[in-house]
Amino acid sequence: MAEGNMLFLPVKDFCRRNVTTCSPQETVLDIAAMMRDKNISSTVVCEKGNPIGILTDRDLRNKVVSQGVDPASITACDIMNAPLITVREEDFVFEALHKISRNNIHRVVVVDAEQRLIGIITDSDILNLQSNSPQRLVRDIEEAATLAELKQLHKGIQSLVLHLVGTGVPTRELVRMIAHLNDQLQLRLIALLRERQFSDLPDRFAFVVLGSEGRREQTLTTDQDNAIIYANDLSAADISRIEDFSEALIEALIKIGVPPCPGGIMAKNAFWRRSVNEWEQILFSWLQTPLPENILNGSMFFDLRTLYGDTSLENELKQKLSDFFQTDQMFLTRLAGNLLRFKPPVGLLGRLKTSSEKEHRGQIDIKKAGIFAMTEGIKTMAMEAGHMYGGTRERVKALVKLGVLEQNMADDLEASYNFLVFLRLRCQVEALRDGLEPDNYITLARLNHMEKGRLKLALEEVKAFQDFLEVHFRLHLVR
Repeated sequence: MAEGNMLFLPVKDFCRRNVTTCSPQETVLDIAAMMRDKNISSTVVCEKGNPIGILTDRDLRNKVVSQGVDPASITACDIMNAPLITVREEDFVFEALHKISRNNIHRVVVVDAEQRLIGIITDSDILNLQSNSPQRLVRDIEEAATLAELKQLHKGIQSLVLHLVGTGVPTRELVRMIAHLNDQLQLRLIALLRERQFSDLPDRFAFVVLGSEGRREQTLTTDQDNAIIYANDLSAADISRIEDFSEALIEALIKIGVPPCPGGIMAKNAFWRRSVNEWEQILFSWLQTPLPENILNGSMFFDLRTLYGDTSLENELKQKLSDFFQTDQMFLTRLAGNLLRFKPPVGLLGRLKTSSEKEHRGQIDIKKAGIFAMTEGIKTMAMEAGHMYGGTRERVKALVKLGVLEQNMADDLEASYNFLVFLRLRCQVEALRDGLEPDNYITLARLNHMEKGRLKLALEEVKAFQDFLEVHFRLHLVR
């Protein structure tokens, strides 16, 4: 998937732009010395700034040394390869690969529309591009032996996303890939910690991820949201080792580049590390007292997914939650009511409203504008219906199957959700390319007319969904 799409990217995105050149009149002796000093294997011959040929170390061997020719007596124009084989900077990578293969060469020169030198791309560059794939990255993660290697591979996930955005890979597949790679990174880290420090950990515990990570819906602004669940009958010594492991794991995640949760929702904190019975007690205290903080904590925890360990502990808690919601849905009603506060920024006559904050002038927080209400609203409905697993898309399908949502409404919700996530991910990629910290803000001026129209339609769908939630949960009765 990734490799094929990369071949359809323009050459200008990947060619080497720092190209060494020489003039046609320079002697081969001087050129050979220059290539030796710069440790390069080729040089582009330019006349009046335009490339006219290329001279490689192979030419030096075959046309000069093996023929016994005095290198001081001949010039670049005598042995260069000409006419020069070039590709335009807008040509696709596969077109460069085709010319390299057809002409049995190792490199082609990249030029602009006026035939000026832009750069050079080699068969090795294209091979490396093809190896920059999720499969290669997973293999490298599995073979990593140090935190330093994992830190580089964490950066590699970001680099891979930068390559893939805009190649035609569907947004849902990109998000799924990010989640999978992040999972593999954490699992490898856990394996290293267990091998070196924690081989004596008990079996009956689980490291669970929460929120968007639990739903496998991460983009490029992911921090940590995780917890620990352990069996009720573990000894004090076992619990102590789990505590030590949790603290070491979270600190190691921070070291490899995964930011800590600003709200402290991490397994190293005692509040987020409990036995099954203790989790049941705290969950029921949240459910029976739906204050804003409890709604936030509960909603985060409802997305729990076991990343490592005993999955039966997660299943036991989810069954308890499901049983509770069959008889008492006030918490879910309050959760749905909370979502109505996140009004889509669409004003009178359908005008999109941007932030009034100075630092975000002309921007829209796409998460608050629509993504949050959709993910949380769908989750609330799914839990009410007894469906406790999966992410937003899986929950939508389950709600259709259960007869809670009509297929047409589900299709509109999914299309709107996919577009909002696409905008979020693309803007995060643009921020990284501009050397900025990625966030959830999109800049309205960067959208074309069609995208603005689609954004307006998506936000109108969010508003319609909020109206649906208001009726479904009879929120007018609890205000």
